[in-house]
Amino acid sequence: MKDYYEILGISRDATEEEIKRAYRKLALKYHPDRNPGDKTAEERFKEINEAYACLSDPEKRANYDRFGTAEGVGADFGFGGFSDFASNFSDIFDDIFGDFFGGFTGRRRRRATKGQDLRYDLEITLEEAVFGTQKRLTIPRWETCHVCEGTGSMPGRGPVVCPTCKGAGHTRLQQGFFSISRTCGRCNGTGSIITDPCKECKGHGRVKKKRVVTLKVPPGVDTGIRLKVTGEGEAGSYGGPPGDLYVMITVKPHPFFKRKGNDLHCEVPISFVQAALGAEIEVPTIDGNAKITIPAGTPSGRVFHLKGKGVPRLGSYGRGDQYITVYIDVPKKLTPRQRELLKEFAEISGENTSETWMDKIRHLFNHKEAK
Repeated sequence: MKDYYEILGISRDATEEEIKRAYRKLALKYHPDRNPGDKTAEERFKEINEAYACLSDPEKRANYDRFGTAEGVGADFGFGGFSDFASNFSDIFDDIFGDFFGGFTGRRRRRATKGQDLRYDLEITLEEAVFGTQKRLTIPRWETCHVCEGTGSMPGRGPVVCPTCKGAGHTRLQQGFFSISRTCGRCNGTGSIITDPCKECKGHGRVKKKRVVTLKVPPGVDTGIRLKVTGEGEAGSYGGPPGDLYVMITVKPHPFFKRKGNDLHCEVPISFVQAALGAEIEVPTIDGNAKITIPAGTPSGRVFHLKGKGVPRLGSYGRGDQYITVYIDVPKKLTPRQRELLKEFAEISGENTSETWMDKIRHLFNHKEAK
């Protein structure tokens, strides 16, 4: 598990300001624009953003401190959350460099931002993987507040111009010949503030809800397959589109069949009589029972092949095959009559049942030396 505090170089009791300060410093140092072509710096930058996304959010930080994970963080960065890096860096650039260059970046607007992607781990049976299935998933996620429609303000009472910066998003301080511009601390550079927060979402513009999503699992999926459900991630900010939902598939082990790619393998017992004389037997398949012919004199371990009885090829046509390995099931208990018949069979065959394994080896070597 990643240690987000160690990644940002801060203590576990760090304040919000300390977290933000550490993030700014590291993000500027490892930003891809400052390290073109440096894959190590790029990966470090992703880690820094992932850590900040968790620790800057009080709810996610509390979950992380308690359970060692933060809901939604891993899914976002695990599925291409890098698009948010430029957004985060832009805010840092405005905050830091804007102070020295007179706020040339201008007022920071409320940008429409895509919502976070989510991950869901789904376990299914082999039968469901073979034939496909439909699942109803309950997904906890942030959704746009239906009362304020994402504005954060009570209906009819939208944001007002920030009285501190007069809507500019920054304040200016004159010191001699120098004019220093700072991001407005009251509106955080947006130029507006919410005076009457929405009672439903407390001014956040989003609310936590559980949504039921219907997922169609196609035939042929296997462990490790990732299914994408477009638009079923968390709600975007300021009118941005929602993220996506990624479902990770795990197929449970089957008590009889073993899957290898698109083929199915199994083992079926046969009796000594069936192996010696031959027989027609029924064997299980994923579709139901099927008949195979056991030729006379079949040895234990022989493999039989059923074409087209395996797993469908995902996104293609046709199915794999089924391979059946037979083994001779030796009875553990015999009736007196059965023992008598087997001894008679051995005598007719010229087999000495009282001869030990070592005796057979000794006779074999003696036979070779006589030659």
